[in-house]
Amino acid sequence: MSIIRNVAAIAKGMSITLGEAFQPTQVENYPDGKGPMRGAQFEQRFRGKHQLQRDENGLEKCVACFLCAAACPSNCIYIEAADNTSETRISSADRYAKTYNIDYNRCIFCGYCVEACPTDAITHGHGFELASLNATTMVMRKEDLLVPVSTGLPGSAKEELEVLA
Repeated sequence: MSIIRNVAAIAKGMSITLGEAFQPTQVENYPDGKGPMRGAQFEQRFRGKHQLQRDENGLEKCVACFLCAAACPSNCIYIEAADNTSETRISSADRYAKTYNIDYNRCIFCGYCVEACPTDAITHGHGFELASLNATTMVMRKEDLLVPVSTGLPGSAKEELEVLA
């Protein structure tokens, strides 16, 4: 009796497989779509490449508190802090992140760094093409993660950021 049941289960599985084999293929329009995402559709909760945000004046939000690095279970965030001076203001606080690196060889995209940040300086973006054959290119530096300065900044903030660049 058990042999008949096993043969019936195999026959049912094979019939499903053969039925699906002759159906037309359904694929996403990823590589050929329009726009910067080329057809890819993202959910609200998608966790892509990290972004370091700026405030409304164009200054960096990161105050080098190291909470994101402490919350990271894979230890992939490296930060070096430096003090702001009266001549050069990088962030609105007393300190800023002189070096901010994320090693995507180790990152598991858990989102703990985003949750731990008190100033909402680090967020997940929608960058998803991160694959590389060279492991050294998987370490993203602060310059790679910073959101570009928006064109709607006040004049003094724009000039200040141009001096720093």
